[in-house]
Amino acid sequence: MTKALEAAFQAASGLAEDEQGSLALAILADLAFDAAIASHPDVLGRLADEALAEDRAGRTVPLDPDDL
Repeated sequence: MTKALEAAFQAASGLAEDEQGSLALAILADLAFDAAIASHPDVLGRLADEALAEDRAGRTVPLDPDDL
């Protein structure tokens, strides 16, 4: 384990239990997503191509961060 990761876990240990749980779930979800993409690299490219085609065809709307 790197020193940076050790420091991050040490800092996280000071969080409330529910915040630690949320952080753990986020980390595990990120790792699972990375593993899924790594095992199927063509999928991400295909999704990107579809998104670009939809945008070029005018089937998308601008995203306003204030509406999130």
